[in-house]
Amino acid sequence: MLDTPEPQADVNGGSPVTVDDGRSRPPLDLLIWDAPNIDMTLSTVIGARPTAASRPRFDAIAAWFVEGAGDPSAPGAAEVEACVFANIPPQPGSLQRWVEALRGFGYSVFARPKTQPDDDIDQDMLDHIAVRAHSHRLRRLVVFSGDGRNFAEPLEDLVRDGIQVVVVAFSEVAGYAISSDLLEFIDIEDVPGAFVEPLDRVRLDALPADGAWLRPTRSLRDFVAAFTARRGG
Repeated sequence: MLDTPEPQADVNGGSPVTVDDGRSRPPLDLLIWDAPNIDMTLSTVIGARPTAASRPRFDAIAAWFVEGAGDPSAPGAAEVEACVFANIPPQPGSLQRWVEALRGFGYSVFARPKTQPDDDIDQDMLDHIAVRAHSHRLRRLVVFSGDGRNFAEPLEDLVRDGIQVVVVAFSEVAGYAISSDLLEFIDIEDVPGAFVEPLDRVRLDALPADGAWLRPTRSLRDFVAAFTARRGG
């Protein structure tokens, strides 16, 4: 269950939000992007390190998300906010350009230093969802993450509270959303324009009638060598 923290500063640089009563909260469509999870699962499904051609296009995803919010001039139209959460290693390399590109596309970016292998940002994402559920009337929440361990229960709780929750991830790793009776699921490759070209993957939910070969994502010899080393240790 999400705990609702006290109102705090807006990630876009605004003043703290004070809410007098629930009726005064403006409607909001919120997008949350779990950068470490999406990057890791992308590598898993294509069996290789992502390249520029195989990485998602944040501009197209922003357009899809905003279109789903409806006509901004309509009475009671929802505000829109998109946030990317990222762990930043000690040597950020080209990540500075990536972060600036995201900001230029209209995304807020929450960047946390990654100093230990188990450093994560899942709680930061849940905290921000709770802040927005307090400061706004959260209407639609779109979560890009295949992490069911940390997100399944709190996201289902939000649906029970009357919020539309859509999980966008790769079908190979998002069983928690696909099997849920409450959450809506969209494969990220089904978002229009999300990728420059089709990913090198075979989806079990979209197999050709005559079947398909799923190539290994790791060398058999490499796996056995690692397995033997672990068993010997």
